[in-house]
Amino acid sequence: MTAEPNLSTSGRSDSIFSPRYRITTLGILILMTIIAFEAMAVATALPTAARSLHGLAAYGWSFTGFLVASVVGMVASGMYSDQRGPRTPLLVGLVLFIAGLLLGGVANAMWVLVAARTVQGIAVGLLITAMYVVMGEVYADRIRPRIFAALASAWIVPGLIGPVIAGWITEHLSWRWVFGGLAPFVALGGLMLIPSLRQLREHTSHGALADPRRIGYAVLAAAGIAAVANVGEHQSAADLAIALVGVVGMVVGLRRLLPRGTVTFRAGVPAAVAFRGVLAGIFFGMESIVPLTLTVQHHYSPTLSGMPLMLTAVSWAIGSNIQGRLKYANRPLLVAIGLGLMAVAGVGMALVGGRAVPGWGAFVAWPIAGLGAGFALTSASVVLLEFTNDADRGSDSARCSCPMHP
Repeated sequence: MTAEPNLSTSGRSDSIFSPRYRITTLGILILMTIIAFEAMAVATALPTAARSLHGLAAYGWSFTGFLVASVVGMVASGMYSDQRGPRTPLLVGLVLFIAGLLLGGVANAMWVLVAARTVQGIAVGLLITAMYVVMGEVYADRIRPRIFAALASAWIVPGLIGPVIAGWITEHLSWRWVFGGLAPFVALGGLMLIPSLRQLREHTSHGALADPRRIGYAVLAAAGIAAVANVGEHQSAADLAIALVGVVGMVVGLRRLLPRGTVTFRAGVPAAVAFRGVLAGIFFGMESIVPLTLTVQHHYSPTLSGMPLMLTAVSWAIGSNIQGRLKYANRPLLVAIGLGLMAVAGVGMALVGGRAVPGWGAFVAWPIAGLGAGFALTSASVVLLEFTNDADRGSDSARCSCPMHP
């Protein structure tokens, strides 16, 4: 990827495919396409995998493990990127991504599948944050909305074919091939990234957030999140007590990781981080159960249960491209509109889950959430990169990154 200094202020081209940006853009889009295809395919196959392994009761842990591990990966990636550049987090993330897929493909018990998803969470945390750092370093302020729109567009093809292919493979071959079969393509994509990685500059920096103790706080916060999530699976007195301890650990960890003023949505980086966290939590918390709802509640096939995700990838890209083309974008208004659309989609999915409407309602409701996320989540990311500084870009990006979508 490009190594010229001060590109964020000296770039004159308005195209992300101009000679100055072309290699960087292609590298980022290849990587995001890989992440997108894996997310769509695995989400489609997971309900069948959980039932095959007699682990449906622990289904939520396949997402919780991914989430809590990604927190650690994002913090580690942000710190390392601030100190030495994003090249190493990108390379390590790719290796762990492949390892997680291979482990998932040979899983013979639900806990092994959860472990595989945990490895993937670390990998995606490393990759997404490192990409944010590259985008902050390379692209001019006025170009960033367009590269975010391009990232969302990178989900269109995986969104269109990922659930269909994964569903067919799950039905006619095995869900294991969805995991193991993706590994060679990820490796090929990694090889295609090598020209871009070679152009990334190594640097030494010591921003205010380059504190090694932050990784420990990330682990503490992740453990707290896991303890709280466990209450959803078990409601014994012991589990409730562990959850209370987890809440304390989560609060302590997040207080050290999040910028001061996040809770009060203070203008600047704190507000961007807060809104991104709230919006991502709402969106991906609901999305994780969309295929499961259609599979269990409405007895849809794996192929059909994954198709709302396909439509949502397209609607997300539409929303993100709209915000990227606005010459004078009102970011607070876009966030508000996006949140409203996600609320409408949430009501629709609740009706589908309660069987108040047929399963096809998910094909209408969930894409509305994607459109809202394209407006709101993308706007929060753009604002974050506008307000952060060079020394803390990696750590601030980790605070604002989402492990499952740009």
